[in-house]
Amino acid sequence: MGRLILVLGGARSGKSDYAQQLAESLGSAPVYVATAQAHDEEMIRRISVHRASRAERWETIEAPLGVAQAVKASCGSGDVYLLDCLTLLVSNVMMELGEKPSEKDVEQTLQMEVNALIDLVRSGEAVWIVVSNEVGLGIVPAYASGRLYRDVLGRANQKIAAAADVVVFMVSGLPMVIKGDIQHGKSAE
Repeated sequence: MGRLILVLGGARSGKSDYAQQLAESLGSAPVYVATAQAHDEEMIRRISVHRASRAERWETIEAPLGVAQAVKASCGSGDVYLLDCLTLLVSNVMMELGEKPSEKDVEQTLQMEVNALIDLVRSGEAVWIVVSNEVGLGIVPAYASGRLYRDVLGRANQKIAAAADVVVFMVSGLPMVIKGDIQHGKSAE
């Protein structure tokens, strides 16, 4: 059965760098599962920086939606998968559902994504590292769409964390293991 590691943190907390270093230490055939979409110049630059930071041995699967299906379709043979990030996957789900999606529609679509991902992890032997932002520590968003985003991402993070063998919370580039044992990927519970 595959192992699941969740790496959470705020913006610029070091979560992506930590997750990438962890993936490289845990596997010889790493696969980067990218959820970002290059919609503007800033995202084009960010994607370019991320690509440049990975060694040539990394395989990349672009999956802004339907992560589990995209990984299955790629027939990848990775021993470690880095999904970066759940935060953008939630945003992609909301954008796909239109300008003012209902909370029910977002929740249902996102639950299908998260359930399929957890099922994929558990059906294989690979280590999966999922990166996500912790957005519940800041101010309450002023707009309904921002509150919806915060709420559904928070619930998705909770579901992944509950299924995870290990949960790491990043603060200022420092990893704090809050669930499990990072060395073995096993839960301490």
